[in-house]
Amino acid sequence: MIGNASAGTRTGLLPRILIAKRHLLFLTGLVAIAAIACGSEESASVSSASSATDAPTSAVTLETIKENLPLDFPVKVYQRADVLGGTELNFSDIVAQGKPVVLNAWAGLCPPCRAEMPDLQAVYEDFQDHIILFGLDLGPFTALGNEQDALDLIAEIGVTYPAGNTDTARVVSKFKVLGMPTTIFITPDGKVKRSWTGLLNEGKLRELVTELIAAS
Repeated sequence: MIGNASAGTRTGLLPRILIAKRHLLFLTGLVAIAAIACGSEESASVSSASSATDAPTSAVTLETIKENLPLDFPVKVYQRADVLGGTELNFSDIVAQGKPVVLNAWAGLCPPCRAEMPDLQAVYEDFQDHIILFGLDLGPFTALGNEQDALDLIAEIGVTYPAGNTDTARVVSKFKVLGMPTTIFITPDGKVKRSWTGLLNEGKLRELVTELIAAS
């Protein structure tokens, strides 16, 4: 009888032990899920903090651009006012659009300028979404023609990139225009990265424009 009772007791305890084990496993699973959830939330917080730290700084101010430029000067636009933002503006306003600027000093009666313009046009067509190419007519300050000469050359060659002139002769000295044409590569914060005196062929121009974009 005692043996039977003991056996019965063991038989009755077995289901309760199994149930207790199931409850323990269930609680352990809940704890593990909670721990994973907390870990994910922490990772997200760290990631957010990292993103906030790595976020780009605010855009360069117009005043900073003016300080960095060798000279800010008024521009009268010959063509592509839609790209530049108006028919009369300051050069700093062009730079302030946030793209690298390729400033090409040229003139209407400048034979090397004439030869270079088709290559400028080809590069402009490929890079116009990434840079602003602006042809600045300095003919009146270099004895290489007037405004009408410049307009006639634009029409003859058929270039479509932005172009215009200025009434500020100091552009020549401040931007160190030592010959015609001269091409100046400017980062979006108004700093001159490079200046090239003389004619540029298409291959070299592409190389320098690519370098400018990479540095901007």
